[in-house]
Amino acid sequence: MNDDHQLLSWVPRLRRYSRALVNNRDDADDLVQDTLERAWAKSGLWGGVADMRAWLFSIMHNLHVDGVRRPRLHTVTMDDDTPEVPVVPTQSDRLAVMDLQAALDLLPVEQKEVLLLVALEDMAYADVAQALGIPIGTVMSRLSRGRERLRCLMEGREGRAEPVRLKVVK
Repeated sequence: MNDDHQLLSWVPRLRRYSRALVNNRDDADDLVQDTLERAWAKSGLWGGVADMRAWLFSIMHNLHVDGVRRPRLHTVTMDDDTPEVPVVPTQSDRLAVMDLQAALDLLPVEQKEVLLLVALEDMAYADVAQALGIPIGTVMSRLSRGRERLRCLMEGREGRAEPVRLKVVK
């Protein structure tokens, strides 16, 4: 597979991650486009990229962080049909998805990013660490705290979360 086809093969995953990350279809599509533009502008580096997926998610992460730091000029509300699913869900499934999205939106951005990359994108901890530019131990602690916080939010125990007891691994 040549490099431009390899780049394009990641578009659906980039789109899925960006939509979950920014919670707005138009902003998510803009983030994917900006990511692809930046990657294309750096096409001379593709030969030295060992993992195109991690490299693209790293670009997207950096663009997202830059966008969060910049003041926003406008906001757009989400469509009623977000998130996209391949089949029409039942009413209870749709409510569960909406509850999950609302709970994800309450997580700190750092925990949300790690949780989405590991759970949604099925990335290895080392790849997440590389994409976000953080140590692997930080990935594991953010993931653990994010999962526990999400679990509490989904169970309706928002403010009553017990502290996460991390196990010392040697």
